[in-house]
Amino acid sequence: MSAKPKATGLVFYPASHRYRLDGEWVPGVTTIIGVLDKPALSKWAAAQVAEFVADERDAVEALRTMGREPMVNALKAMPWQKRDDAATRGTTFHDLAERIARGEAVEVPPEQIGLVESALAFMEDWHIEPVLIEQTVASREHLWAGRLDLAADHNKGPRAIFDWKSGKRIYTSAAFQLNAYGHAEFYGEDGDEHPMADLGIEAAWGVHIREDGYDVLPLRYGPDIYAEFLAIRAVYEINKRAEGNWRIPGTGYVGAAYIAQEVA
Repeated sequence: MSAKPKATGLVFYPASHRYRLDGEWVPGVTTIIGVLDKPALSKWAAAQVAEFVADERDAVEALRTMGREPMVNALKAMPWQKRDDAATRGTTFHDLAERIARGEAVEVPPEQIGLVESALAFMEDWHIEPVLIEQTVASREHLWAGRLDLAADHNKGPRAIFDWKSGKRIYTSAAFQLNAYGHAEFYGEDGDEHPMADLGIEAAWGVHIREDGYDVLPLRYGPDIYAEFLAIRAVYEINKRAEGNWRIPGTGYVGAAYIAQEVA
């Protein structure tokens, strides 16, 4: 019986937001960057709980009637529920922005109208002419993949890669993210691959979309910043080895505990 031919090409799985390259799972760009410390996140989470306790007296008293443990669990989960709600809102906006960039007619939910109007204003003001929209990219040499929002020509400079951000602000990680996308080896899925270098991307911009308008922030772009992303990629791999398989104690850099009988 002949061996099954090895899968080739890049496959993106939207439901889990995972990537398989030539039949093997590879980490996504945002997952790799997630290895970086984010001290602002813990401060934000603490502030969410503190502000709720200070401002929502009736709700706090209602939680208190549930008992200590349920109350503590509800307060601990509150920041992450807000984060997840914001992520869902951002995903919906990205989907709308993609369809608008493609020239499709969309039905906009009321809660997204302000963001969509700001996106439309940006695309009109910058004379955006899309080159790639929501395209999957990857590197075989360094084993990573990702999905860019937009590569386009525009009236403010050379061809560039753009990323929609509808959160609080544009963070440093966006520069690493877009440098990875722009310096990918290829774009395209299922073997339909095209060299990314042929597009001539020369710049990167973070588009901060708000309900009351937008800001466009230039991001450092070039092979030196991509080299720094690759350093983060290496740290991600080190951390993965160090953590080991959480299902199997002792597979990482911290071994399994000896029980008292074994020590004796």
